[in-house]
Amino acid sequence: MRLASDALSLEYIRRPRTTMAAALDSLYDGVYIVDRQRRIVFWNRGAELITGYPRRQVLGRRCSEGILSHIDENGRLLCKSGCPLLGTLLTGKPHEAKVYPLHKGGGRLPTQTHVAALRDGQGRVFAGIEVFRDISKEEELRVLQEKFAKLIRRYVSSSTYDQVRDQSRRGARGARSEMRELTVLYLDVVGFTALSESSPPREVVALLNEVFGICEVITKECAGDIDKFIGDAVMAVFVDANDAVRAGRIILSALARMNRRRRCEGRQPVRVRIGANSGRVLQGDIGAIERKDRTVIGDVVNTAARVQTAAEPGAMFVSEAVHARLNAANRRLFIFHDRVKAKGKSAAVPVYRMK
Repeated sequence: MRLASDALSLEYIRRPRTTMAAALDSLYDGVYIVDRQRRIVFWNRGAELITGYPRRQVLGRRCSEGILSHIDENGRLLCKSGCPLLGTLLTGKPHEAKVYPLHKGGGRLPTQTHVAALRDGQGRVFAGIEVFRDISKEEELRVLQEKFAKLIRRYVSSSTYDQVRDQSRRGARGARSEMRELTVLYLDVVGFTALSESSPPREVVALLNEVFGICEVITKECAGDIDKFIGDAVMAVFVDANDAVRAGRIILSALARMNRRRRCEGRQPVRVRIGANSGRVLQGDIGAIERKDRTVIGDVVNTAARVQTAAEPGAMFVSEAVHARLNAANRRLFIFHDRVKAKGKSAAVPVYRMK
């Protein structure tokens, strides 16, 4: 992106009353410009309205200094690695991404961002400009559309639904795999090995079936799907992170009622841990010719399992990627707990626990 001859300097961009500033302030989109050290030198009115940060509080600072601190769809902090602005400043190439910046009032919001380089008269990159738009409404619509598709599947056969979907997307012979943005919830029975060693096999099987039955019913009621049962653990997937949190809360309440009954009967209570993570996963048919399972795989799934292992018995923990997707009411249910190390990740994952 090249500016007019009288605007090819940071000094010009920093001036409060210029033709460029007036034009960018008239946009509904947020616009900010950073120098090569990623210090903010311009912040338009749209950026103020979207993020809640007034211009006077951000000029001269980096967005990583407690201002925006963007994370990507999988909860990765972009200020440390993968920053679109930094990539553009280094290469001059434009970038486009879906990111979740912090809002001054608390919580994160989904935005679609476009980054371009600003060049001087010799073609050298001297600044980067980011234009971003709040896509909360679009995200709500996407979630509603996926929920509607799930509802339709209840009233037509799976083969019919999949055939129509595949024909509309890739043709009838297309591979049934796709990248999807989902929330993965893991639930694990605490101390299952000791419990199974001290109880008759039939009682252990009956206990697992009761716990799994509770999880399955509640997951479906909350618009989720049981992806698989793994020994003494349950893995479920949700289109909406808010549904995952609602399911986890209801499951914990249902298991608490079950434990009151078990205590009255003189039996050992059952404790579980719940963890959740959101992001882009590969969903497809995994297996051999004779046996296939529809499942999700990817780093997001592994991190969800790690968040679950960090949780305390009887508690639900969620990653920052989940927390960023929650509505205001659900965000208030959680408080920052700690950063946990996940396998294959260089940076620790921020984790929130339910109050």
